[in-house]
This record gives sequence, structure tokens and C-alpha cells, in this order.
Amino acid sequence: MLSRLQELKKEEETLLKIKAALHDQLNRLKVEELALQSMINAGEEQDQQSHVVHPEVDSVNVDDEAVINQTELQLSTMDYSQEEEEEEEEEEEDSDT
Repeated sequence: MLSRLQELKKEEETLLKIKAALHDQLNRLKVEELALQSMINAGEEQDQQSHVVHPEVDSVNVDDEAVINQTELQLSTMDYSQEEEEEEEEEEEDSDT
């Protein structure tokens, strides 16, 4: 009977150690979950901010030809001014020689 009682006490100690280890692991997992949620939220906020910067992208009708042409015109205008400056610099270099 005494050996059975000692055996049960050892088992209780083992179970308490397992409980503590599981509790620690649960806490680590909770911290990891919060970190992952924070990373996900940060990524979602960046996505939302990128949509706020260009709200017209969300509202553009793909079939609206006027909007598509206007967008292409704006992009090509920016590139055209840069190309024009480069051509002027090349012409100046050619005229100097």
C-alpha cells in the first residue's frame, strides 16, 4: 500500500511537470499567434494605404476607354518629358563637338 502511494505521488509530480510544460508551450504559442496577427495586420494596413494612394484604380471601369486612354496619356507624358530632356542634352553635346 505504501509503495502504491509513493507511485501515485511520483505520477502526480510527473503530471504537474507536464502541465507546467504544456502551460509554457501554450503561452509561447499565444505570443507567436499575436506576433503573426500583428504582421498580418501590418500587411493589410500597407495594402489599404496603397489603395488610398491610388483610389482611382479601384473605381476604374476596365471597359471605360476614355479612362484607359487618359491614364496612358498621363504615363506617356511623364516619360516623354524625360526623353525630351535627354534628347536636348544629346543635341547640346553634338553641337559642342
